[in-house]
Amino acid sequence: MSEPPIKKKILHAGSKKVDFKPGCKLEFHFITKLTDDEGTVLDDSRKMGKPMELILGKKFKLEVWETIVQLMSLHEVSSFTVDKSLVLQYPFVAKALRDMGKPPDAKRHHCCGVTLQNEGLGYEDLNKLVKDPVDLEFIIELLKVEAPDEYKKESWQMSEKEKLENVPKLREEGNNYYKEEKFNEACESYTLALGLIEQLMLKEKPRDTEWLELQELKIPLLLNLSQCKLKLGEYYPVIEHCSTVLGVHPDNEKALFRRAKAHIGAWNPSEARADFKKLVELNPKLEKSVSQELKVLEDLIRQRNIEDRAKLSGKMFCGS
Repeated sequence: MSEPPIKKKILHAGSKKVDFKPGCKLEFHFITKLTDDEGTVLDDSRKMGKPMELILGKKFKLEVWETIVQLMSLHEVSSFTVDKSLVLQYPFVAKALRDMGKPPDAKRHHCCGVTLQNEGLGYEDLNKLVKDPVDLEFIIELLKVEAPDEYKKESWQMSEKEKLENVPKLREEGNNYYKEEKFNEACESYTLALGLIEQLMLKEKPRDTEWLELQELKIPLLLNLSQCKLKLGEYYPVIEHCSTVLGVHPDNEKALFRRAKAHIGAWNPSEARADFKKLVELNPKLEKSVSQELKVLEDLIRQRNIEDRAKLSGKMFCGS
């Protein structure tokens, strides 16, 4: 009678039975060992600094991990001895996990056939596993299981419908952060929402109805992001985002005003004046507030001129 491909041994009983479903997010620690007499340890997630995360049903490269964790209870610790035929992908998964802990310049980014043949994986123990596969032992501790509706999904996990539904949620989240003056957090929410829209736009034909509708969804997010960046004194992103809005709606007053303010911060006085001038032409009611902004700009220009003359005079004096 042949040996089963997976042999399980419970080391510590779990605390709760789990109802595993596709889309569940699992968090677990693992130790990988050779099945030699010494029990040689190949990898240990605790030494890597963080637990492993896995989404059921997302075709993880090492499919056997999806299988064995579903044989466990929450907080259980078990040993699984797995036949070599089921762990052929382990060296490549291990390489990716090990490389994540390295500084960027120390990583080996390519693993094509030619590189693998000439250089291997960059780890001698993994190279040996590729050449001569063996059974492996995994000691797994199941730390956490979250149902699909209990965790915030990454964009790659979302369907197109979910991405679209998340845009207004992220916008509202950003607005709430803004009210609390948490400008960095607000920027993150708006940026995530814009990223989802960009992904959806890639699936549409440019200028078609669906594409144009998605483009319109970006406008308030870009304006809100610009306001946050203005508060943070990050002027060049403000100019970029407002220019994107004005490329679609040349008469958008908020974009003109915020870009003008950013031009002052980035010290582009001529561009600031031009935006303020157009703003008043579009809406004469704003003349009073624009005049105040222009007065501040002229005061800054005078102060800058005085400082420049003082520096020039100092250089001339030092050179005489």
